[in-house]
Amino acid sequence: MSFTPMHTQKSKIKNRRLSARNYAKSSKFNSKIKGVNLGIKRLSPSWQACLPLACLIVLGWGYVAVAQTPDAGPTTAELKIALDTLWVAIAAFLVFFMNAGFGMLETGFCRQKNAVNVLSKNLIVFALASIAFWAIGFGLMFGDGNNFLGTSGFFLTGADNSPATGDAYKGVFSALNWAGVPLAAKFLFQLAFAGTAATIVSGAVAERIKFVDFLIFSVLLVGIAYPITGHWIWGGGWLSEFGFWDFAGSTVVHSVGGWAALMGAAFLGPRIGKYQDRQVVALPGHNMSIATLGCLILWLGWFGFNPGSTMAADAEAIAHIAVTTNMAAAAGGIAATGTAWIYLGKPDLSMIINGILAGLVGITAPCAFVNIPGSLIIGFIAGVIVVFSVTLFDKIRIDDPVGATSVHLVCGIWGTLAVGLWSVGPGVYSWYGDGAGPSAGLFAGGGLGQFFIQLVGVLAVGGITVLLSSIFWLILKASLGIRVTREEELEGLDIGEHGMEAYSGFLKEATPGGFPEGHSSAEIAPDKY
Repeated sequence: MSFTPMHTQKSKIKNRRLSARNYAKSSKFNSKIKGVNLGIKRLSPSWQACLPLACLIVLGWGYVAVAQTPDAGPTTAELKIALDTLWVAIAAFLVFFMNAGFGMLETGFCRQKNAVNVLSKNLIVFALASIAFWAIGFGLMFGDGNNFLGTSGFFLTGADNSPATGDAYKGVFSALNWAGVPLAAKFLFQLAFAGTAATIVSGAVAERIKFVDFLIFSVLLVGIAYPITGHWIWGGGWLSEFGFWDFAGSTVVHSVGGWAALMGAAFLGPRIGKYQDRQVVALPGHNMSIATLGCLILWLGWFGFNPGSTMAADAEAIAHIAVTTNMAAAAGGIAATGTAWIYLGKPDLSMIINGILAGLVGITAPCAFVNIPGSLIIGFIAGVIVVFSVTLFDKIRIDDPVGATSVHLVCGIWGTLAVGLWSVGPGVYSWYGDGAGPSAGLFAGGGLGQFFIQLVGVLAVGGITVLLSSIFWLILKASLGIRVTREEELEGLDIGEHGMEAYSGFLKEATPGGFPEGHSSAEIAPDKY
């Protein structure tokens, strides 16, 4: 009798189990293969022909994925350019959104019968500014030329190797060689500023100017007057060499727009019924809600206006400028509230709004050059000034429905002069370069030297802007006439100029002129303007 060892029996049992398991797996695999084959056979011939091609594509992809060497990532310099460009673009978008703020503010401050006209002006002005500034304005302002105007770079053409900076820059826009972003980003940001200057004029001439005249004047302002004075300061012109400083545009943007607005209001004359029997008759705005919304939009947009003027994603500079901007706005609003309460007897909402804007305009020039306590003082004084300025212009019969001349012209001048009073001097802040920036102001121990330089700049820019604006307005007045007829003004520019109403079906004003009941509209504007 044969004897089989125990371990041999166990091995045979194990082998039989493995064989059974392998057979089961093989059967399942074979059944899957058969299923696949059956599925393929069920496909149409065209689909069956595609299967080998699909296999080749998959194999080819796998080979490419294995064989390809990964590209090197962006360098630190490239990342900095990308980050700077992103910040400049965001700031430009914020400044562009200020057009909505101006539109809401001006519409709310004006009467409802002129709402369509106001909105139309604020909407179309940026479109016109875009074309005019691209064609001629940007070249006049930043193109290489002489100390008075640029003579190259029109239509955004000419040599340019941006974002190269300093000595590495080779192009026709040398005045902007400090900004390490592409030329298109530089243009976009500066365009937003140019459009703002033209929008300022709209408020001062509201409710009586012909639509076509406003459009023509806006093109002339953005294409010629604004860039010439801008070249003097930001384009490397004579005021820049003289030592004049305006970081974000209290003079370059706001005062220029304010001077043009002042001359427009003067040549147009007051609205019918505004001044009667040596009395100032209030012609209240129809919607203070949207005027307040406009103020808040402008406050937000100023965080692109001022910090964006760094043209670089400099964390310390952006944070400091944003804080000084906000503090000045807050102080201006508080000061205007208190001043109106004491001087006028009531905390007038329109004065609160203009006080906030006055603080923002006042801090625009010195925002990068002053400390936080200095920004509070600048904004506070601007808030006081604007209340008295609004009443002063009424006394001399300059009719400005929204207070644009008081906010942008008067407080723009104040902010420019404030550089010479509170500038901390070069070497304190790093963001405008070693040894660069204005000299220390009077209250920082630097004397009156910088103040007088700022004063010269204010007078020079004011003089040339008044001259050019007067020429433009007089030509338009003599050729087309700049004011609508008396009948159109009484009926409202929405109907006379645009043939439509902003609030169709809603209750209209009590009198055709839009004055309160009991007041005479006997004062008639001249028949021809």
